[in-house]
Amino acid sequence: MRVATVVELEAMLWTRTDLAQHGWGRAGIDGAVSSGELHRLRRGWYMRGADWGDLWPQARHLAQILAAQHDSHEPPVFARESAAVLLGLPVLRASVDRVHIHAGPSRHCTEGVLRHSGPLEPDDIVEVDGILCTSLIRTIADVVRLASPEAAIACADAAMARVAGGPREYDADAAAGWREHVEARLRVGQRGVRQARAVLSMADGRSELPLESVTKLQLRRLGFAQPSLQVPVPSPAGGTYWMDMELVEADVFYECDGEAKYTDASLRAGRSAEQVVLEEKRREDWVRGLTGKRVIRGGFADVVSPSVLAERLRAFGIPLPPRRDRLLLPSAPSRAAR
Repeated sequence: MRVATVVELEAMLWTRTDLAQHGWGRAGIDGAVSSGELHRLRRGWYMRGADWGDLWPQARHLAQILAAQHDSHEPPVFARESAAVLLGLPVLRASVDRVHIHAGPSRHCTEGVLRHSGPLEPDDIVEVDGILCTSLIRTIADVVRLASPEAAIACADAAMARVAGGPREYDADAAAGWREHVEARLRVGQRGVRQARAVLSMADGRSELPLESVTKLQLRRLGFAQPSLQVPVPSPAGGTYWMDMELVEADVFYECDGEAKYTDASLRAGRSAEQVVLEEKRREDWVRGLTGKRVIRGGFADVVSPSVLAERLRAFGIPLPPRRDRLLLPSAPSRAAR
């Protein structure tokens, strides 16, 4: 599966008129949709089924956004998760069925579109690739309130990294200032404000990938303190090994190990999967020997819920904190998009 740009997706879109000009009749189009040869994005808009099947969920959602944009009489302002997709932020469990549009006082819904009301200031609107959407700060203020906690923390962490820089040169003061600006957008009585404040309190741009963000969230749900992120350990060659996080209470490092690290050729930098595994083993052996701390690993399957992560930690002999913060419990399991 792959991501795709707006330009690439535009080339994949077909209207019913386009198909008719290439000899497709109504019955032929309906049959192709039933067989999977075509995928229907919304009324009158299609894509080859093979193209649709090859896209990551966020790219699919972007295709839905483009179709809705073309169908609108006036340029809409996309909001919430749809705005996050346009801004290039990770959105776990992104819905590809309906897009989110800010519609001012009107909440009239049409096929494939969820319209949201409420005040929207001029500086809340930006343009991305010719498409209007809510700004980064407004989008995060909406997402941390209204998305699932898993989607909210992944999105907030990624936005924080844009503001404060990469994990090696992270500007904690800039991150804290930006967090205050987002919190200032929250209003007493708004739906989801309690969740928003909890998510923002743990947001940190040093969580580099959605898997790290969700792992951090589940650890906090289990009562662990905010883990130390991107912890430096001197390497044998004089450089630095960066550990994803450290559970200070348990005196262990936790490495977030997505399958893509081993299976995606673009992430292996010309190395074979076997080479990557061997290098990871040597790195882990060195860190254990130098620091005296254990290293445990986990993927998305290990953080689908707090209880699943708790079982994994217990299996490694790591006790849960005796007092738990149940602010965001219970929750439905996360079905991560990637």
